[in-house]
Amino acid sequence: MRNTSSAAQDSEIVTPGGPVDGPFAWYGSALASSTDWIETLTPAEIDELDAALRVSVARCERVMDIGPDGFPLPTLAARLRSIREEVMQGRGLVLLRGLPVERYSQEEVARLYFGIGRHMGILRSQNAKGHLLGHVCDIGHDHHHNAYQRGYAAAGPLGFHTDSVDIIALLCLSPAKQGGESKVVSSVTVHNEIWKRRPDLAPLMFEPVYRDRRGEIPEGKMPWWIMPVYQWYENHLFSHYSSVYIRSAQRFREATRLTDEQFEMFELLESIADEPDMHLRISYEPGDIQITNNHHIFHGRAAYEDWPEAGRRRHLLRLWICPPDGPVLPPAYAERYGDLTPGSRGGIVVPGSEFKVPLTPE
Repeated sequence: MRNTSSAAQDSEIVTPGGPVDGPFAWYGSALASSTDWIETLTPAEIDELDAALRVSVARCERVMDIGPDGFPLPTLAARLRSIREEVMQGRGLVLLRGLPVERYSQEEVARLYFGIGRHMGILRSQNAKGHLLGHVCDIGHDHHHNAYQRGYAAAGPLGFHTDSVDIIALLCLSPAKQGGESKVVSSVTVHNEIWKRRPDLAPLMFEPVYRDRRGEIPEGKMPWWIMPVYQWYENHLFSHYSSVYIRSAQRFREATRLTDEQFEMFELLESIADEPDMHLRISYEPGDIQITNNHHIFHGRAAYEDWPEAGRRRHLLRLWICPPDGPVLPPAYAERYGDLTPGSRGGIVVPGSEFKVPLTPE
């Protein structure tokens, strides 16, 4: 990604000074008219996954102990590395389709998904409970009114946001009765549109803002951290955003008060991201795995109507993946990622938490 304008510096805040280009800068309408971001597993690759599943059962009593050696993929491993490269260095999005989840038990699906994830990197904890495998489904959380609950465990739509790791992968076990489409948008393109439409607000994207840890506090840290929405670092554009975490941080007396102009910038960012031409909507099929780059993609969810039967309700499995070939991140990421070393960063680790792979939501 190259700088298309001279860098500006104001109080040590550096911006690109205008739009930037590169493979991450795409429009959803363009992707919607193509399928080159979709990869489909072949029958031979599914057979290879079945064989790896049997090996993992023989070698690894616990799902969380599965590694690449305990889940051998003689040919598929190379394809997964290529997918990881596209996610990290290309457009930042791949949909891997065709895993026949209906033929497996809950533990077998977890083993298959964990094994696929381990061939892409190290798997990181997604919450204070130490979950290496997350369940995205409605278990009654109200994250808008309870600062200690999470949006992925709630019903209804989710605004555009990023998670705190290099790569997020979502495996669909069962879609909603109606709606619930995934919504993904290039955060680079959103950034560019803000520069084009409101250059007066654009520099505010690069100002540090307080974020709420929402009760998940690493050892020695405050219940909040500070980080800009966008950062221009070593001629690369990085983004990290969640309206809920930014707005709820205002409950802390230490937090700098957000200005009217900052609220206007956030609202502009969200409205641009939600424009039909900007984002891509993905209707999940069982067995779809959506893999996205958290540094260059915002993801969200459309509203949905769920099935009344418990066994048919919308249910995704989530992995937070830390690949060995991640980019050099701005120093501000250390407050959230804990470490900046590629292959060993991101996730949520708090005192007393133990890593686990829950087979059902909890």
